[in-house]
Amino acid sequence: MDLFDFNDNEEKAKPLAERMRASTVKDFVGQRHIVAEGTLLRRAIALDRLGSCIFWGPPGCGKTTLANVIAAQTNAEFIKLNAVSSGVADVKKAVDTARDNLKLYNKRTYLLLDECHRFNKTQSDSLLPAIEKGTILFIGSTTENPYASMTPAIVSRCRVFEFLPLTTADVKGALVRALADKRKGLGNYQTEVDEAALDHIAATASGDLRTAYNALELAVLTTPPDAEGRIHVTLADAEQSIQRKALSYNEDLYYDIISAFCKSLRGSDSDAALYYAMRLIEGGCDPVLVIRRLIAHSAEDVGMADPNALVVATSALTAFQNMGYPEGLIPLAEAIIYVCEAEKSYSVKNALLAARRDAVANKDDDIPKYLRDNSFGSKEMKADSGKYLFPHDFGGWVKQQYLPDGLKDRVYYSPTEYGYEKQVKSTRKRKGKPD
Repeated sequence: MDLFDFNDNEEKAKPLAERMRASTVKDFVGQRHIVAEGTLLRRAIALDRLGSCIFWGPPGCGKTTLANVIAAQTNAEFIKLNAVSSGVADVKKAVDTARDNLKLYNKRTYLLLDECHRFNKTQSDSLLPAIEKGTILFIGSTTENPYASMTPAIVSRCRVFEFLPLTTADVKGALVRALADKRKGLGNYQTEVDEAALDHIAATASGDLRTAYNALELAVLTTPPDAEGRIHVTLADAEQSIQRKALSYNEDLYYDIISAFCKSLRGSDSDAALYYAMRLIEGGCDPVLVIRRLIAHSAEDVGMADPNALVVATSALTAFQNMGYPEGLIPLAEAIIYVCEAEKSYSVKNALLAARRDAVANKDDDIPKYLRDNSFGSKEMKADSGKYLFPHDFGGWVKQQYLPDGLKDRVYYSPTEYGYEKQVKSTRKRKGKPD
């Protein structure tokens, strides 16, 4: 056995998800909104003009893979660190390597930082000068919103690309290619995978290609071959490999039950809502999907009539995530009953829609001068800021214009007479606000 045999064995030992990573943009799965022909990112990669950027999206959607593709296609060096396990010393070492590559070989270096939202300020500050000078090209990979979770100084120097969960069709197509690929995939096995099994893995992976690959590989490797050496993966095998049973209803019925659940919440029928929720869950639907719909309706259909409904619904999500199935269904049932029995109001959704329409169609930036940030302004600007009436000097509220002049008479939120909103309406009336 020679060195090449060892290398081949090492490659075979890699998980299917690692072996099937795309090496070119052409082979990349999904994210057409940012990598399709003619897009900014695609052009930047082709011209080797991509600067520092942040890839933000859910797990298994291709962030790390695309970073590897970029490094390969731009003929640059590639250093990979993880923000959880790397410190300032690791960053400095990477920067020194990048500086040497640039000076000695005229070669640029990409630093891929996984979980970049976990970088603290000290670590970020150690990297910032290298990004500013172009010594290193930074690619941050994160599942968290970078605008909220990362140091603003880093984010402001990067272009943020948002990755979306892969579609079921994207995932299924990748699985089919993996089954046929004899070099990197499972093509050397005599495998027959039922269409229902592929559909189930693709659907229940929830846009996470890594999860789908792992499930497919596990199903193939653990299914005993028949007398002729053929491996037949059934729906039952797929259910076990991804640890999620298939829905006991077809797609049309699934959406009908979801619709009935939502309308029962809106219609204050807790018995019907509980039944449809259990029908979904016992049929194989992820309970988290049910809770997400519940949270949406707690704000949309209950809203300010009982603001506590949103608290109860989001608490049910936290409880389920901590308790799991089946105990987590108890707080879920409580939340369903609470949202159903609460007073209903659509005023929050109406206010949101009206404000969004104006934000898009009437972009009036003529903000009253006394509301502007005049911290570093001229004497005149500071004088204007002095005209601001501090509400707490007037008992918590004072009449004052907040909307721009062009929108000053707009009323987005109109409270109803139901539940807590009746109190809100009374308070607004006492302050002289319009209904």
